[in-house]
Amino acid sequence: MENPVQGYGGKQEFWKPAPASRQDFWKPAPASSPSELLSAEKECAECGTGLVADAHFCHACGASSANETTTLDVPAWFSVSALCGFLGLAPIALGCLTLGLICLIAAIMTGYIYSAGTLLDWQAVQIWRIEWLLAATAFFVAGVLLNKKK
Repeated sequence: MENPVQGYGGKQEFWKPAPASRQDFWKPAPASSPSELLSAEKECAECGTGLVADAHFCHACGASSANETTTLDVPAWFSVSALCGFLGLAPIALGCLTLGLICLIAAIMTGYIYSAGTLLDWQAVQIWRIEWLLAATAFFVAGVLLNKKK
């Protein structure tokens, strides 16, 4: 058992680097250096460190690299607080009203989605419609009870 691996021949030890003829495909391309990645025109507003290209945060201090805060323009009618003020409802009451309206729509759509071929099918559809209407009633009552006057 002098030479357990066939074809090894003792030409290379395990701790030595691979021969130069082998291509290192896993190494990054030498064209981009760290100084090329740094943008001279963009610097961190907090610490003054140069920012990496397309970075959203500073790699040194963690501050946001955006100079101005981006705001999402939401229409005024979509604002929950404005809608609550317009309708005179508390936010929880507005949520109950929304869920009640969804249940009402589901009760109406139940008749269009499910067709009844027999009397038994018709009764099942009516029971589903009644269940949706009971859920809508429960949400409307909860909205009335949870609405706090300002």
